[in-house]
Amino acid sequence: MTENDRLHQQRPNVEAEKGHGEQTRPMRVEVLLFSAWILFFIPVAIIYMWLSDAEPVGTVGLFLLGGMFAFSGGYLWLTARRIDQRPEDDPRGEIEDRAGEVGTFSPHSWSPLVIGIGTALAFLGLAFGWWLTGIGAVVALVGVAGQLTEFSRGQHTH
Repeated sequence: MTENDRLHQQRPNVEAEKGHGEQTRPMRVEVLLFSAWILFFIPVAIIYMWLSDAEPVGTVGLFLLGGMFAFSGGYLWLTARRIDQRPEDDPRGEIEDRAGEVGTFSPHSWSPLVIGIGTALAFLGLAFGWWLTGIGAVVALVGVAGQLTEFSRGQHTH
């Protein structure tokens, strides 16, 4: 029996009290949050293009930002159509509705630091020489391998 089941047994009328059953679309906030930026970046890109006499870098960048938010908002909208309503989609939801196991997280890990150092070296290679990009890529791949195998070895083995 999960913690959520125990809470609902202690409060049998919780569904009627909170007004569960109201139909709201899943992930509505996420879809609106990403889609609203389209309405900002596309007009700004058009205004920038007009004021700067179609300067290519900034104009393309702003249009690409609008496109990025369009792709993200579209993906979230398509995902929202396929999933059931989540507890956080209920306007009268309580924190305990989402209670339960969230996941397994390591208490400490050096792998993100190694990945960051490798990525920094790879980008420094663009300025100092391509040989440094190769070294950075190898260091980053070692960090990714460490991150992926973190729970397969050592003290936190499952």
